[in-house]
Amino acid sequence: MVYKMGFRHILEKLHLLKPIDYNSLEILRSRGVKIGENVDILNSQIDGCHGFLISIGNNVTITGATLLAHDASTKKFLGYSKIGRIDIGNDVFIGKGAIILPNTRIGNRVVVGAGCVVARDIPDNSVVIGNPCKILCSFDEYIEKNKKLLDTNPVYQTIFTEKTEEDKKRMWNELDGKIGFDV
Repeated sequence: MVYKMGFRHILEKLHLLKPIDYNSLEILRSRGVKIGENVDILNSQIDGCHGFLISIGNNVTITGATLLAHDASTKKFLGYSKIGRIDIGNDVFIGKGAIILPNTRIGNRVVVGAGCVVARDIPDNSVVIGNPCKILCSFDEYIEKNKKLLDTNPVYQTIFTEKTEEDKKRMWNELDGKIGFDV
């Protein structure tokens, strides 16, 4: 199979043109996604066709997740795709590999664990895990539990880009069988 590169792709490969960052807040907003303040969207896929049906509150981090406001499973058979809003509240973290499906609301102060499939509403003050996701505990309980762990478990103050090989080896040894915390 012969791969044909487009002109833009060639310029990007030659570093003459910067690749388009489809996760930039500017591009997402131009596609109609409603985005609050202090939002980080990293390596995620936000519905390119129905972004206008997605709202994201303040203080939200979405990392390596997929947000789909449409479901094309009915398109070939009915001639229409199902669509629904996605509403994400304030103070929300969505972990890597999570999939947020149409017609879902994620409340305020919620942690969505890595790999979760969210196909129903998540109430405020919740931590959810699994596929399909289930409530593990309240957000407040989760934060309190981790505050206590800060007192007894390893805490590292050097940002990951500045860690020495010695720092990394020490962390590897100290984190055998336990959770630590990194700046």
